[in-house]
Amino acid sequence: MSFLPRLQRQVWLLAFGRLLSQIGTGFTLFYAPIFFVNQVGLSATAVGLGIGSASISGIIGRALGGSFADSKFWGRRRTLLLSAAISAIASFSLAVAYNFPTFVLGNLLVGLGTGIYWPATEAVVADLTTPDQRNEAYSITRLCDSLGLGIGVVLGGALISSTGLYRLLFVIDGISFIVFLGVIYFAIAETNRTFSKESQLSGWKIALSDRRLLIYAIANTMFTTYIVQIDSALPLYFSNFVRVNGADRGFEPSTISALFTWHLALSVLVQLPIARILNRWRRSQVLIISATFWSAGFLLIWLTGVSTQGNLVWAAIALSVLACAIVTYTPSASSLVVELAPESLRGVYLGINSQCWAAGYLIGPPLGGWALDQTRTIANGYWLVLMGSVAIAVGILRSLDTMMIRNSENSSTN
Repeated sequence: MSFLPRLQRQVWLLAFGRLLSQIGTGFTLFYAPIFFVNQVGLSATAVGLGIGSASISGIIGRALGGSFADSKFWGRRRTLLLSAAISAIASFSLAVAYNFPTFVLGNLLVGLGTGIYWPATEAVVADLTTPDQRNEAYSITRLCDSLGLGIGVVLGGALISSTGLYRLLFVIDGISFIVFLGVIYFAIAETNRTFSKESQLSGWKIALSDRRLLIYAIANTMFTTYIVQIDSALPLYFSNFVRVNGADRGFEPSTISALFTWHLALSVLVQLPIARILNRWRRSQVLIISATFWSAGFLLIWLTGVSTQGNLVWAAIALSVLACAIVTYTPSASSLVVELAPESLRGVYLGINSQCWAAGYLIGPPLGGWALDQTRTIANGYWLVLMGSVAIAVGILRSLDTMMIRNSENSSTN
């Protein structure tokens, strides 16, 4: 068996473009909270609210992105071009942000660009793959996301260590989106061949009346809230709350960079092997496996914060487990939604899937920021609360799994 799956050329080109754009995102993703708290002077709660504000425009962007991707005029390609242009403007806006209002403005643009992007790019992958290929195809694109982020984090950490120029990171991020726009323009053709005959409003009504999709969305929102903690709360927690050699000084920026580089590198290494191993399982079952990883990862983060020795080891193990949680979750979640969606409404269904990310980013950063503005006891206990919440997600997923089995049995007998 070849290590890399055999996929259409456009899937690889899209993945390559995503790798380039994610390198730029890696420059800013883990360092933005530290920069705006420790250098600009915003509180952790304010930064959490600012990052969370992207979800407000993200909700609008995802609705537009899902509808545009299914429409005959916009289609997948034009929607992707629009998202790349808005994302580039957003990065340059954050490069000059100097207070809370300008920080919020930049994040609102980030949310709009990201929201428009996700339904279209996920629909392109679905259009170009068969059901048997789809899990590995989504794994390839996620692998490129992780690889790009890893490269960006390494280069961003090196740039910060040598120059301290945090704002330059956002400029580089903006340039990466311009490069991505060029890749889409010159290399990606329109892939939608079954434009919806329903009105855009009717398409959303059909999707919102699908009980399986709505049940899935509840669990998916919980998963995305967990992922946001890694992006927004965890770097600041490692910086301000972890004891190093008995002192309350936290990890150095270079150590945090190394930890997240390991996290992303492991995500790259295990993405395809895990996708192939779990491809024989039902998508809902794989999400339950992912939930188990999340629970264990949050417990290990708590141990990192409360331990007086070996914190770096606990942190490395925790990020390893959380890497497994993410790589089991992301491809299976997208594949599950494509299974639920009528072919002509893939954009709308994937738009609702993407709305879960908007909800996660709305809930997660302010919640994490609030916890990290409290006492050490509350900041540490926050990870135990997250661990306990995973039991609710598992219960929801079990209910979804039962429902999908019944639907499959009814379809086979009709």
